[in-house]
Amino acid sequence: MSAPRPLPWPLVALFTAGYLAPYLLPTTVGRLDSALPLTATEAGATGSALLLSSATAGFLLASGVDRIGPRVLARAGLALAFLGYGGATLTGSVPAVVAGVLAGGLGSGTVSAVAARGIAAQPDPHRATTAGLLGVSALAGALYLTIPHLGPGHGVPLAALALTALAVWPLTGRLSGAPTTPAVRAPARAGLGRLPRPRTGLLLAAAMPCWSLAQNALWGVSGRIGLDQAHLTEVTAGAVFAVALGAGLLGVLGAGALGARLGRAVPIGAGTALIAGCVALSASARDLWAFAAGEISWNLLYPVVLSYVIGLAASLDRRGRWAVLVGSASSLGTAAGPLTGSVLAGWAGFPAMGLFLGAVLLLVAVPMTVVALRTGSGRPLPVVEVPVRTPAVPDRRCYETASPNSYASTSAR
Repeated sequence: MSAPRPLPWPLVALFTAGYLAPYLLPTTVGRLDSALPLTATEAGATGSALLLSSATAGFLLASGVDRIGPRVLARAGLALAFLGYGGATLTGSVPAVVAGVLAGGLGSGTVSAVAARGIAAQPDPHRATTAGLLGVSALAGALYLTIPHLGPGHGVPLAALALTALAVWPLTGRLSGAPTTPAVRAPARAGLGRLPRPRTGLLLAAAMPCWSLAQNALWGVSGRIGLDQAHLTEVTAGAVFAVALGAGLLGVLGAGALGARLGRAVPIGAGTALIAGCVALSASARDLWAFAAGEISWNLLYPVVLSYVIGLAASLDRRGRWAVLVGSASSLGTAAGPLTGSVLAGWAGFPAMGLFLGAVLLLVAVPMTVVALRTGSGRPLPVVEVPVRTPAVPDRRCYETASPNSYASTSAR
């Protein structure tokens, strides 16, 4: 038995730095709302703009990593993230903060694109992505426990993003510095010049915004469901979210252990159907046990299904272009999810919202499963992650951003 290959730690570090911004989005938006002269809707719109900026970078760079070079792009993205988030940390001017957040989002999206492309090309991308998921989840969890003790103000979470980008910079020296030249691409020009499997790739990319939107719509109002409908205290609701975060880490480990044993269609199709049930349960919860069961099981299943979905995208193209495009498409749904949840909850109530979102998930599971069946087993199952939401620290500001009456409810799912 051959020894396992060493993990590509520079790519794992880039993965962590690129995806940390969406993980911290709930507390970032809460701080913008409480520390700056912004309404809840304006703070939420700023958070959504960050995600849209990150998604835009992914769309623009889906085919550009090889042409420009991983090292150059990674350093440019990290520099943009450091300057953008860092600049927003040091100013109290709303226009300057918004501009810094947008610049930082572009930087995060650029770094994520380099990580996604590099991991998709690894001989064993599953291990690399599992390490990245664990890294960003652990770092985000530690920051959620630390940030409330570092004082008020909008700059603390933004400073954490900027310092993470700075800390990862030295590892970029181990990335390839040269772009892929036409001579190098020539032997595989026919297979790599154009996106392979365009129909299946487009079908998956079209389904992902709906898949992501449905789940983030619920997450955007989960805090209010716990406080207002399930009649929990902030401490109890925070404990549920903390356990849910731990369940999410178990889900990451479970996805790594399961690997390709069940193929892709079963985890994607059956897993999404189970998530639909969890969404409906959480939205209709009127006591602690129903709320905890829905939130914890949802967080347990989500990373498992997500890893197979984006792993499927990575398997469509060894250069990782579909992985980047599908991840960016998912970010679009993430950005629109909170507004959708707030509107639906205010119009029809939480239980009806949950049923509607569950139905959406069941519908989009069909084309996603069809793509998985048509693609077959192919190469060893790769797993590449897109921005995932993480429970917010049990802080009143975060719950306030999840109000069904405001657009400020945002997530990093």
